[in-house]
Amino acid sequence: MRFIVMHKTNAHWETGAPPSRTLVERVGAMIGELQQAGVFLDGAGLRPTSEGVRLGFSPDARTIQQGPFAGDHELLEGFTTVQAQSLDDAIAAATRQAAVVDAAETDIRPVTEPWDIGLASEPADATARRYMLLRKATPQSEREGLSSSQRAELVRAVDAGTRAEHLVTETMGPSARGRRYKNATGGVTYVDGPFTETKEMIGGYILVSGASLDEIDSYVRRYMEIVDTEEVDVRELV
Repeated sequence: MRFIVMHKTNAHWETGAPPSRTLVERVGAMIGELQQAGVFLDGAGLRPTSEGVRLGFSPDARTIQQGPFAGDHELLEGFTTVQAQSLDDAIAAATRQAAVVDAAETDIRPVTEPWDIGLASEPADATARRYMLLRKATPQSEREGLSSSQRAELVRAVDAGTRAEHLVTETMGPSARGRRYKNATGGVTYVDGPFTETKEMIGGYILVSGASLDEIDSYVRRYMEIVDTEEVDVRELV
């Protein structure tokens, strides 16, 4: 089984502040440990919401809210990462995907690249960047998740109809199959899903493999310690 472990952003990271060298080294060491254990699959951080947009969809209209924005309905159904030459191209991809799953809201955030945080120089020939399209959960996705045909159509919606290059699409099982961890006074606690809608926005994630939520529990707690986050959602990927 595959799981996504998502930490939440905060006021500090919303300023666009670069991570400290110590934090970068600790994250690198953690990823190395997870790779050695054979469970690390992927991971990324997101740029602050001031660099993104929030799309709202209704039967006859689409709204575009320029960031920064506050957390509202932040329970996710899944995400797609695209390579696009402009934010407008990413918006077009998200709009086509929304029609597939009857989404009410999608956030678009740039993915943090090494040059965004001073770890490398931006390639001189770079003409595009990665964007994550964060699809919000709907009553249908919370009841039963997306069908296999819907998941395939999400990919085709980008590949066939936009100027954005599709990189990856992931869909999550209903939150009833997930777990929410929080830092509390007495230590880290968790509750099993289903979740109420969180207002905390995602700041980044890792993907790990494991036989069950209990099996990856120690990885989640290690991740929370390293990135110093107050809340983490863990969801099964389908």
